[in-house]
Amino acid sequence: MKKLVFATHNHNKLNEVQEMLGDGKNLQGLYDIGCKEDIIEDGLTLEDNAKIKANYVFNTYGISCFADDTGLEVEALDGAPGVISARYAGEEKNAEANMNKLLENLHGETNRNAQFRTVIYLKTDTQELLFEGICKGQIISQKKGTKGFGYDPIFIPDGYDQTFAELSSEEKNKISHRGLAFQKLVEYLSKTNND
Repeated sequence: MKKLVFATHNHNKLNEVQEMLGDGKNLQGLYDIGCKEDIIEDGLTLEDNAKIKANYVFNTYGISCFADDTGLEVEALDGAPGVISARYAGEEKNAEANMNKLLENLHGETNRNAQFRTVIYLKTDTQELLFEGICKGQIISQKKGTKGFGYDPIFIPDGYDQTFAELSSEEKNKISHRGLAFQKLVEYLSKTNND
């Protein structure tokens, strides 16, 4: 598996994973292989969406690929927003509007348990594998912090008294759903040979 594609147009995410992998793996993003199209993620689960993206790249370009999808799952809302986390308040994917809608829907609710969940799907000539990372925590009633993105200002991970948006990126990556899922992927890839 000399060439490996991460099904993302986000250079920051790509660089982050390349750093975790080290120089032994040649990781490319969608722009690197000439894939400019926005792959429609219309699956019913996070797993579905990760598979849609990775399979599209594998079937179209014939290159080993992995893709991720992430959702915030709130206990009192039966797991919502879940797979539609980025579009919770509408197709424009506005983080402020998403947070406001979530806080509104939780108004007066005492159960604030939630978890972020990331699923990564890896597709190669010989394998299809899923890796998962979960970070449990609580939804607070007011936004705190300016770092991070998405729902980070209203999510406090278990064992901490700061939101994801108040933690440094190093601290967050050690405990975050995405960090945990990618650690599992990186461990797997570092065990596989480079041919």
